[in-house]
Amino acid sequence: MTATTSTLGELDRRYVFHPFTAAGAHERDGGPAMIVSGSGSTLTAADGTTYLDAMAGLWCVNVGYGRREIADALQSQALRLPYYHGFSSMATDQPALLAERIIRLTGDLGMSKVFFGSSGSDANDTQLKLVWHYNNLLGRREKKKVIARSRGYHGVTIASASLTGLPAMHAQFDLPLPMIRHVSPPYALWEKQPGEDDAAFVARLADELEQRILAEGPETVAAFIAEPVQAAGGVIPPPDGYFPAIQAVLRKYDVLLIADEVVSGFGRLGAWFGSHLLGIEPDLMTIAKGVTSAYVPLSGCVVSDRVWEVLARDGGAFQHGYTYSAHPLAAAAALANLDLVEHGGLIEQAARRGERLRAELHAAFDGHELVGEIRGIGLVAALEFVAERGERPVRFDPALAVGARITRACLEHGLITRALPAADTISFSPPFTITEAEIDTIVTVAREAVDQVADELARAKA
Repeated sequence: MTATTSTLGELDRRYVFHPFTAAGAHERDGGPAMIVSGSGSTLTAADGTTYLDAMAGLWCVNVGYGRREIADALQSQALRLPYYHGFSSMATDQPALLAERIIRLTGDLGMSKVFFGSSGSDANDTQLKLVWHYNNLLGRREKKKVIARSRGYHGVTIASASLTGLPAMHAQFDLPLPMIRHVSPPYALWEKQPGEDDAAFVARLADELEQRILAEGPETVAAFIAEPVQAAGGVIPPPDGYFPAIQAVLRKYDVLLIADEVVSGFGRLGAWFGSHLLGIEPDLMTIAKGVTSAYVPLSGCVVSDRVWEVLARDGGAFQHGYTYSAHPLAAAAALANLDLVEHGGLIEQAARRGERLRAELHAAFDGHELVGEIRGIGLVAALEFVAERGERPVRFDPALAVGARITRACLEHGLITRALPAADTISFSPPFTITEAEIDTIVTVAREAVDQVADELARAKA
């Protein structure tokens, strides 16, 4: 049977439970589009409507849609060996090749091994187990608390959602877990005090972290987790010197640093990893998304020499793993994807396209009545909207849903952006293969959408 567009929509409404979606409303009304194909940076819906994807899916389709090189690698691997597990020292070739390549790409960060999973969420869940196991082996059984940051995004499992610093993701599920703590993010627009420069802001954030460790008891604090750039929490790059200052505190109290590179890794910031760009020296790294450009689910916990030396002392089996850990099909996709990124000059291209995107955003929005800040790094950027601009801007009433209205207006004009949670912010994170002309289209359509919503707000006030 050939499904029509209306049949597909009905099947979706009746049978698919969508993530981060109002369940009853979707069952009743359906969604805005049924995507059926993609090429480059363009998606096509079942009704023939095309959309320019300024978000690369969810920050992840870095090499663009429809890359035959990855499809061919998947076909070849599926015919040769579609699956075998990695339990009890059993091995397959593709994960071994991929792990070696990832460690090589991390360069001088001092990494040793990769534990594979399927999503950034499960990888951050695994990170907590690694941290706890590490401290148990050292005889420090009380050293189990993990400090994350408000507005951080680390996933949706029970453990990783607890690390995530977005209250809406806690309320429905009685989270966070009791051993998780949160400190302030480096969110200058709202967290900086009047007259405070970057150096003073960084010093204050580092002091806050130190005071929290002391209040909890350093003997109980095991790790600190942070994205190089907070992505879903607002596209928040840290001020200069932030991570060196934070790391000095962590080393003082023997607290491990987990760098969540799920969005930042594999070129999104214009370098292989955000850790390289921002002076981060992680004990553990979390990877996902860009490792396969999301063609197949794959994640990893990258373990440093320091941590591995302790874990390897244990003579017993590591009592953790997934059916799909070290999946050969996913690893084959990752290797093909990394070939495209590494040999196609896509990281350098992402850096150039990012510079153009930010320049065009500034040209279009500097001084706009609704735009409180334009920010970004590499090929990721954001616009934050405020009711009143100035040194101490004023937020919109959340009930106005300004960011969500702007993303809907963009979608009506064929552009996919994303409204970020707990802020009137929209983000841009297109494929590395985005063209300069497509960047110009992104900014032009975004300006039209912002002006449309600005006019609606003005009329509502009148």
